[in-house]
Order: sequence, then C-alpha cells, then structure tokens
Amino acid sequence: MKQKREDVRNIAIIAHVDHGKTTLVDELLKQSGVFRENQEVAERIMDSNDIERERGITILSKNTAVTYKGTKINIIDTPGHADFGGEVERVLKMVNGVILVVDAFEGAMPQTKFVLRKALELKLPVIVCVNKIDRPEARPIEVVDEVLELFIDLEADEAQLDCPFVFASAKTGTASLDLEQPGTNMVPLFETILDYIPAPEGDPQAGTQMLISTIDYNEYVGRIGVGKIDNGSVRVNQEVVIVNHHDPDKSRKVKISKLYEFDGLNKVDVAQADIGSIVAISGISDIRIGDTLCSPDAPAPIPFQKISEPTIAMHFIVNDSPLAGQEGKYVTSRHLRDRLFRELNTDVSLRVEETDTTEAFKVSGRGELHLSVLIENMRREGYEFAVSKAEVLYKKDDNGKKLEPMELCYVDVPEEFSGSVIEKLSQRKGELRSMGAASGGYTRLEFSIPSRGLIGYRGEFMTDTKGNGIMNSIFDGYGPYKGDIQYRKQGSLIAFEAGEAITYGLYNAQERGVLFISPGEKVYSGMVVGQNGKGEDIELNVCKKKQLTNTRSSSADEALRLTPPRILSLEQALEFIDTDELLEVTPKSLRIRKKILDPTMRKRSAMRAASLEHA
Repeated sequence: MKQKREDVRNIAIIAHVDHGKTTLVDELLKQSGVFRENQEVAERIMDSNDIERERGITILSKNTAVTYKGTKINIIDTPGHADFGGEVERVLKMVNGVILVVDAFEGAMPQTKFVLRKALELKLPVIVCVNKIDRPEARPIEVVDEVLELFIDLEADEAQLDCPFVFASAKTGTASLDLEQPGTNMVPLFETILDYIPAPEGDPQAGTQMLISTIDYNEYVGRIGVGKIDNGSVRVNQEVVIVNHHDPDKSRKVKISKLYEFDGLNKVDVAQADIGSIVAISGISDIRIGDTLCSPDAPAPIPFQKISEPTIAMHFIVNDSPLAGQEGKYVTSRHLRDRLFRELNTDVSLRVEETDTTEAFKVSGRGELHLSVLIENMRREGYEFAVSKAEVLYKKDDNGKKLEPMELCYVDVPEEFSGSVIEKLSQRKGELRSMGAASGGYTRLEFSIPSRGLIGYRGEFMTDTKGNGIMNSIFDGYGPYKGDIQYRKQGSLIAFEAGEAITYGLYNAQERGVLFISPGEKVYSGMVVGQNGKGEDIELNVCKKKQLTNTRSSSADEALRLTPPRILSLEQALEFIDTDELLEVTPKSLRIRKKILDPTMRKRSAMRAASLEHA
C-alpha cells in the first residue's frame, strides 16, 4: 500500500551556468538555521572543489538538507554546464520536483532548455525562481513570458504550465511572490516548496528498493552510493541484493555497513531510514550508478536512463620530453593509469581505454571543459603527462556512412560583430538557423555546427567580439559528416636546439610572430615557443647569444626591447595545439611541443603524410 511521507520534500535546483543556483542554496541553508549565529560562512559553500571555487562553476552535483517547520527538505545543487549534463539527468531520478532558476536579465538560455526538458519528460512539477531581480538591467516581466514560451515549446502539460513564479535575489537573501512587494527573507520560497512539491511516496511495508543515482568517493571508506529509498526501509547490517536494470546478470548479496542521511552540509550516521529519504551508503566496494539495492526475497531493479555517451576524446601520454620528470611527482605510466581509472569511480560520463602502447590512454568525455577540469585536477595533484588535441568521436550509420556529433550553438553578440562571427562559424561548417534581436542591443544567432567546428574557437571568439560575446552550445545528436575543417591558419615557431632562452635570440624571433616564452625559460628542440604570423612552421634558435667583437658601436648597448609574451592558460593551450602537437602538462609548466621532436624525422613524416593524401 503506497503512502506519502509528509515530513520530507526532495528537490533539485536546475539552471543555466551562472544564474545563481549555488548562491540560492547558500541562502536557504543560512535562513533555515543550519549555521550558528556567529559562524563564519564562506560564499558558495556548496562548491567544495578548488576548481569550482576559482571558476565559479559547479561540476559535481551536491546533496544538502534543511529543515523548515518540521519538514526536511533535501536539496540537490546540480551543474549548469552542458559538459556535466550527465550529472543532471541522473539526479532528477531522486527528486519529486525542481526549482528552475532563471536570471532576470539573461532570461531562458540554451542550458535552461536542456535541463527543463529533462524535468518535464520525468513529469516533475517545476517552481520557477526568477533570480537577480536587483540587477539594474533586470527585466523580470519579459523573462516570465520567455519561460512560459519555453514551457509551451517543450510541450509541458496543463499542470506544469500552471507553475508558481517566485522573484528572488539570492545575493540579498530575499524572495517574494509579487514583484510589487519586495521580500524580506526566503520564507515565500520555503512555503512554495512545501505547498507545491509533492511529498515522496512508497510502500513502507514492501521489500527494500533503492536506486543509486550518484557516487561519492572518499579515501577512507571508498565508494559511497547516494540514492532515494523508493520502497521499504534500509537499516545498518541489513543484507541486500544488488541488481541493475541494464545488466540483467548482475545479482550479488552485500551487507550495509554504514548508513548516512544529510543534514546541512554534513553526513549524519543513522541506524535506519525510511521511504522518501535520500541516503548515502558506504562499505560496498564496486557499487555503481544505476544499481538497485533490494531485499533478497523479491529483487526488482528500478529502470533508469543510460548515461549519455562521450563525444570527444584525447590521448593522455607519459611525458617523454627532454625536460620530463623534473617537476612532477607522479610521472610513470603506472601512476597515470591508476589515476585515470580512479577518476572513473566518481565520473560516470568519462571513459578510459588502453591503447596499443602502455604509454598512452584514450580518455573520452562530454566536452573540452569536462576533460580540461580533469587535466587541471591531475596537475594540482602532482602528475606530469602530455595530452593530444581533442578529437571528436565518429559513428557509422546502418549504410556505413560517417556520422559526427553536432551541436546547437547560441551566440549573443553586439550587432557590429555578428558579421565576423557568422563568417568564422560558416568556415567551420556551421549553418545559421536563425538570427534575431536579443536584449540590450545584442543580436542572437543560432547555429547548427559539428562539435569539432567549436574545438579551439572560444579564444578566437572572445578576440573577435572584444570580450563582449556570449556563446553557449549544447549537444544535438549525431549528423552526417560535414567535410574537412582547417583549424588553424597560423603555423608554430619551433625551438631549434635545447638550452635556455636568451633575450637576443627572442628579440630576433619576435619579428616572426607572437612568443609564448620569456628569457631564462628552458627550451628543447621541437618545443613550440610561439605562433608564426604566416601559415607555415618555422624553426628558430632562441638560445642564440650575440657574438662579441672588439669594436663597439654607440647603439649596441641600448637594451633590446621584448614584447611581453602571450602566456596561455590550460584552455587556450588545448585550443591552440594542432593535430601534430602535444601539450606537456606538469604541476609548474604548460609547454607545447611537436609530437616528433627531431626536425629531420618531422619533415620525413610530413612528406609521407602528403604523399599518402595525394595517392
């Protein structure tokens, strides 16, 4: 017999990047009394990982819980980036409703559409929270209309269309149901959650049934499975069977050794948990997302959607440059292998495959950001390795035709830059679908473009729009192969010999293009030290010293003026490298190099490739 559990609500907070989800969760935590009066609280408490804090983005979904008027509200803060969409899809299985956060100025963005579609497909009720209404250029009334149009586009049913709108400023910690009457606290949002989000229901008398929706990992206790109890109850020391909807053969008995519920930001040990509770379980070594824990007498797996396939891949290679092993702590192929396979414990959208050689591993993910976050994490942990240019993963259709991942790309740019953006994206096989006016004198362009057409374009886009453009893209399935794309028009400046870069050598080199290095930096033959202004690669001697003579001219003593080098960030370096180059990553340095360091061998290889093309 199914029963509702009125003292619990389970909600997910979904939104486009940077619309204020995490700040909103902070306020709900503060105002529900999770913290003591005098406790120091960091901003964006939920973004616990260093990279999340620095970039101001959420990468992993986080669980927290607050209590309001005796009702426990489990809140899951989800990522907004398309690369971490796999996280959002699974989390929605745990909740009974969502809060859709929309920026009062930017309105509905591509990612809003993506996450909202997932919620509507699961028939979840939606509370729309129009956030940042205190922004000077906020336009909440128009945004409400945009959101309702989006609901209609996504074929929401009557009940979903009749959703409540809450107007909030997460920064000041206020919310109200009426724009005319500004709020003083978050109570209107708490009340709307209790009134509008249904209580979880299940059969407390039935056998245990709980779907694992996310995995956490901890050095001390290993893997931790997080999920919602659909039926029955779970207790410590209980014997359960693990089954999986997509793997009918899986069935094994395990014992639950530790059980936690969420309270504020902490996990609290409990002896038993009932239907509707979101709990964490540790002590099961190879628990995976999508596993169902059942009582042994009638095991029945709960269906869940398969995790989206990766669309982009890179090779992670043991660093074999002349400067290898000088800056990193973990440098061998065993270190690299262990670390990459360990990442699979928590990141389910990632795939790691062995290659023909033990020195390289093929790592596939959902996008450039997804993989660059992994590279940055490994770098901070002391790993040293090299990565190749990102390549997309192709498929074949039934007739053997080549298919490639496509994306919908939405671009908002000031009008004067729209021409150059259209030209650049057309060269990269982008197809302009629509063009219209966006708010604030901007033009909104919508393209259908192959994923590989966007690889390495973001930096160029920021330059072309003088930093004023906004570009968002979202995976749009596989489409027919669109033909070859030329990635980079400029060649590389390559160091000719090993040594230390000297001002005199760099001064002569800078006439040829833009340098990436400063005097005093170590270089080696085959290392890329800059970008050539022209299309071909050039080898230069940046370690060249000035020959001293007896005669001295009056101008010779004037200092040589060097233009400051262009220091590339990790993303920019990944975008810059070409298919015949690698990025050497160490905890202290990022160096771009040719795959083949020896100049003679490199020329031979290029000639061989050219003759094969003509053959």
